Amino acid sequence: MAVTADEVRARLAQISAPNGQPVTQTGALSDILVSDGKVYMSITVDAGEAQAWEPVRAAVERTVRGTPGVTSALVALTAERKGGAAPVGGSSTQPVRVSGQGGGHSHAGHSHAGHSHAQPPADPQKETPGLPGVGAIIAVASGKGGVGKSTLAANLALGLSSLGLKVGLLDADIYGPSVPRLMGLKGKPDVDGRMLQPLQSWGLKVMSIGFLVEEETPMIWRGPMVMSAISQLLKEVNWAPLDILVVDMPPGTGDAQLTMAQQVPLAGAVIVSTPQDLALIDARRGIAMFQKVNVPVLGVVENMSYFMCPHCGTRSDIFGHGGARHEAQRLGVPFLGEVPLQMAIRETSDAGRPIVATAPDSPEAQIYRNIAQGVREALAARRAGARAAPRIVMES
Repeated sequence: MAVTADEVRARLAQISAPNGQPVTQTGALSDILVSDGKVYMSITVDAGEAQAWEPVRAAVERTVRGTPGVTSALVALTAERKGGAAPVGGSSTQPVRVSGQGGGHSHAGHSHAGHSHAQPPADPQKETPGLPGVGAIIAVASGKGGVGKSTLAANLALGLSSLGLKVGLLDADIYGPSVPRLMGLKGKPDVDGRMLQPLQSWGLKVMSIGFLVEEETPMIWRGPMVMSAISQLLKEVNWAPLDILVVDMPPGTGDAQLTMAQQVPLAGAVIVSTPQDLALIDARRGIAMFQKVNVPVLGVVENMSYFMCPHCGTRSDIFGHGGARHEAQRLGVPFLGEVPLQMAIRETSDAGRPIVATAPDSPEAQIYRNIAQGVREALAARRAGARAAPRIVMES
């Protein structure tokens, strides 16, 4: 019988907080997420009380783990400074510990969130293992939301698939998962042991946190929970065999991006921006962040580049035009293409029938396939460069 959040919360009412109250009455406990026997939650307390709360966190984890029907548990303890006491350049939220049980895994929390004091690995490509059976992992990212990143990620994955590659699509946008709707998918993934089986759509293997929660459920999670969830969606899903795994990243330059750079060796990142100056400022931050953690930027895409009136054929540059191309040239990274603001793209995306799959002969589908070809060529060039032997010069 499947365990419920109410059953877990009832058991946790037996655990006392440091002040003697039941932990469920302190206001420190987050919503409890239960999916296929896996339980996720966090405990948020003042930084000065973190040490006293660690035994409570451990007791909560033991209790959850011992609940019938629970196969794994993740309990995060985060601590906040009160009254703006954070140091300059730091964060008011200090992740203290994340602990998980399930298949022998445990996850340590780190405070990143894009802060200047965070120190990522010097070379993630050398320090992190890949995913077994997955040839390359690429991130589709943007410095801000609302630029059409998820639609680009879905159609890019389909474009790569149309080139004869085995492709997966991971929706790592924990706070706003769009891939289930874009790919026309509903339902929960099957579980094989402790591994989730990705859903299938339009020839792609697909996984999203959106398959595990209701569409309108808000994900009120702090950094450590987000980092752990992304790690599990990467490592506890049967992705293999794949040539490429496309990861739809959350917008911004915080925990999720740094987690990706540290958890797996990213083969590269595709940056999505709209043409206007405000979006380009954030795109610059995204490019700089990936470069700082030694993840190659495979290229920049200008989305919503222009609007072509379907009635009169007049072109309108609603958000300006060419800004992303110019920025890519200025920063010395490839420019992959322009995607128009087009009714057909919006309609097919909302209907869960992405345009590359359902209208492959359309001009819009060809644009996405061209971008996919550019990404494939950029990956091939990087592999060729990595395999190039040193040139030996003999001098007499």
